[in-house]
Amino acid sequence: MGDVVETVQLSLSEKIIELKKRKNAVLLAHYYQYPEIQEIADFVGDSLALSKKASETDADIIVFAGVHFMGETAKLLNPSKKVLIPDLEAGCSLSDSCQAVDFAQLKAQYPDHATVTYINCSAEVKALSDYICTSSNAVAVINSIPKSKPILFAPDQNLGRYLIQETGREMLLWDGACVVHEAFSFEKLLDVIKENPIAEIIAHPESEEHILKVAAFVGSTAALLKYVQESKKKSFIIATEVGILHEMQKAAPEKRLIPAPAKEDNTCACSECAFMKVNTLQKVFDCLQNEVPEILIPEEVAERARKPLVDMLTLSFGK
Repeated sequence: MGDVVETVQLSLSEKIIELKKRKNAVLLAHYYQYPEIQEIADFVGDSLALSKKASETDADIIVFAGVHFMGETAKLLNPSKKVLIPDLEAGCSLSDSCQAVDFAQLKAQYPDHATVTYINCSAEVKALSDYICTSSNAVAVINSIPKSKPILFAPDQNLGRYLIQETGREMLLWDGACVVHEAFSFEKLLDVIKENPIAEIIAHPESEEHILKVAAFVGSTAALLKYVQESKKKSFIIATEVGILHEMQKAAPEKRLIPAPAKEDNTCACSECAFMKVNTLQKVFDCLQNEVPEILIPEEVAERARKPLVDMLTLSFGK
């Protein structure tokens, strides 16, 4: 009898891991990605942490499992590296609400204002900005601006209002908002609170003001994760995109995590980012295997957008 050759069929996850090794690629994933993508990522984090990791990598290829502006951020910080995103249609409602041509027109009306933009914006808008922030470092960024300098903040008005309250600075706010964080139903939330009276509400600052007012803690995605890990409380109602619950449950398996309810009925009675969920494991594999879609930014835009981004990382982490 001839020798029997056993064929081992690799799973899609295993194929991606093998491809990463062979191509010297790194996979970065946001907390809002599907759990199966988070599980094979080299690093999972929020916008600030992912920006830092993108600036430090020695990989030849960066696959960014997130949305388009995140891939752009990685490219701005790694102009010589190939940056891929699983699906170019993974956009962002905040970024879409603030087009560069419109932002330039508003900026021209207030030439004496310092322009601060949330990282959830396009490279073209970043290129028009004096400062860039994430929800993790936004208070520090605002506080770094001389108090005599008026501020124009874009594109998230909910985060802007929160920053006005936290810093005491008056700011002119762009009229934009995240569809995920504006999707929470306050009426349904009250019902969830009645059913879970000992649960603490924690919320992302992109949420609407009435949600933030009832929250015991408000913070960035990473800050919410840390709070759940360190809190003595055992039950939490979480007002942010439901993808974070995967990492939260891993970090604090003994805690009860309840997603804040959305206005519209859907499969999980929570708020999901349709843009984040465009990415799939198959698309991660395809983009790494074929090395497309690739993030490309005109150099004249990249040069101007890179400076405030690097300044932001320096402010947060030092040189």
